[in-house]
Order: sequence, then C-alpha cells, then structure tokens
Amino acid sequence: MSGVLVLTRDDVRALIRIDEVITAVESAHAALARGAATQAIDHATALSGAGVMLPMAAAITAPPVAGVKVLADVPENADRGLRAQHSTITLVDPATGRCLALLDGIEITLYRTAAASAVATRLLARADARTLGLIGAGAQARSHLAALGTVRDIERVVVWSRTRATAERFAAEHADTGLSVVVADRPEDVARAADVLCTLTPSREPYVRGAWFAPGLHVNAVGAPPRPDHREVDSDGLCRSVVVVDDLGSALDRSGEICVPIAEGAMTSSDIHADLGQLICGTRPGRTSDDEITLFDSVGLALQDMAAAHTVLARAREAGIGADIDIHQGRNDR
Repeated sequence: MSGVLVLTRDDVRALIRIDEVITAVESAHAALARGAATQAIDHATALSGAGVMLPMAAAITAPPVAGVKVLADVPENADRGLRAQHSTITLVDPATGRCLALLDGIEITLYRTAAASAVATRLLARADARTLGLIGAGAQARSHLAALGTVRDIERVVVWSRTRATAERFAAEHADTGLSVVVADRPEDVARAADVLCTLTPSREPYVRGAWFAPGLHVNAVGAPPRPDHREVDSDGLCRSVVVVDDLGSALDRSGEICVPIAEGAMTSSDIHADLGQLICGTRPGRTSDDEITLFDSVGLALQDMAAAHTVLARAREAGIGADIDIHQGRNDR
C-alpha cells in the first residue's frame, strides 16, 4: 500500500481490539509522562448554533505515530436524529509528514475512552471490586463494560439511563453473559451500589452527588463533553475524592468536573493528586487504602486517539482492509 488507507467506521469496528487499545493507551500515557510524546489542543472553533469543532493533535516517539483528530460537537444534532459528536482521524508518517491513513473516529473514541478508564481502574479501584455502576446505558456503557472486565472480575452491573427503555435494552443485551445486570430507578441507587462507578452521559448539570460516595468507591467521570461548564459529578464529589486526571493542562482548560469546583473556590489545582501517566510510571501512588474514594476525570486526549488508531492501522495492513488512495500523487511529485 503506497497511498492513504481510508478506513470506514465498519472497517474500524471489525479491526479494533480492546486489549490492544488498553495496552496502547497505557503506553501512550507513560510516554507523555516521560516526555516522549507531545500533544496540542487548539481552541474550539464555533460552528453554527451551539456546535464547536476541536482539532486534537499528538505525536508519540515509540511506537512512532502522529496525527490529528477533528472533533465536532453539535448538540442540535439530537433534534436531527444524528449523533451529537463526529470525529475523523488523520495519521501521518512522523518522519516524512506524508498522510498514512484517514479513519472514522467514532469507534476509536469509544474504545480509547474505555481503555483509559480501564487503566485508571486497574491502578485506583479496590482489588476486590466486583460491582460496576453505569450512569448511562449507550455505546460508552458497552465499551466500558468490556474494558473494565479485563482489569477487574466484574460480577454485577447496576445501570441507569434517563430513558429506562435504554437501560432495559442494555440489560437484555447482556442477559447471557453470566453477569447479574440490574436496572436502577435513580442515579443514587447506582452510585450507592457500585464498587466502580462510571458516569457516561453528555451532561451539563451533575447527575451524581458526592454525598452518595461510600468509602472505597472508584469513579470514572467520562461522559461530559470537553467543555468547562459541563460535568456529571458535583463539587462535593471531587472534594471527597483523590482526583486523578488524564492530563493536567487539558483538565484545567476544558473539564467541567475540574473547572467548576475551582471557579466556586471548592478546590484548587493543587488538590489534583496526579495525572494518569504519573501513576503508570510510579512517580505518584495510586490507591493507598481500601477506604479511599478515588476519581479519574477523563476529558479525552489526542495521544489516546493516535495510539488506538495506530493499532487499527496495523491490523488493517495485515488484513488488507481499507481503500488505498494515493492522494499525494501529482505533477512534479517529490
């Protein structure tokens, strides 16, 4: 293949593997902590209405990968029967700058988000955690159940969704997995039952209260879009927790989970315990007691996208999947 490999969402869905993405995302965070990866997130560009477009670029030294994801977040799409978020990933050769691949980013975003939560859960959740709580029952709930099942022996799932039918459909889909899946009436019921709680909704106002957190709980706050005024967990939840972020600069710039309590004066940036790379590299401790409440705040990073996309590209080349298009060919090509 000498051109640009174009991979559709169906291609990516057929090729992506959660175990490979978890390994790649963990390696990428370690590289960032060691100074072997760089990323840049420009300010969002306003689209029509309330929509925004965000370019997310990253380069990792080993394995060598570089690229950019363009994320569009359009809340009005719900009224159009469309996804609120769309994304496209471009991978380039770090040595030459030539475009290597163009990939639909939806599945990659789902998997790399769940992979980061899995890495955080491995490092922060109690070793005996068995009950997974899910606030939200859509695609992220499915990917998180698959990912977290690789790092903890999940036996029971308690799930809530704004639309009960969505939660019931999720439960029915997993009826034959050997898991006990319970549909809860309220977010509070999920939070109080969980050993590991994942918040997976595109919320602006928090669904989850820190007053519900029992000693030993681990929370993955994942769903809110990268906007400083959107959050799923209230300020009390952050103040009661040992807080770990995927990247400090990104969290301070565009995580409502972090920005709102800081703006309220409930916490400061020094209250953030660590970023994920520091835990992976061992320069900061993870959980230090069974009674600690820990919280991983995930805004989503470009380096996670590039690491995950790299695994998909490798599989596509091996399998001969995708459309190979030489977009660089032209007169006086060099």
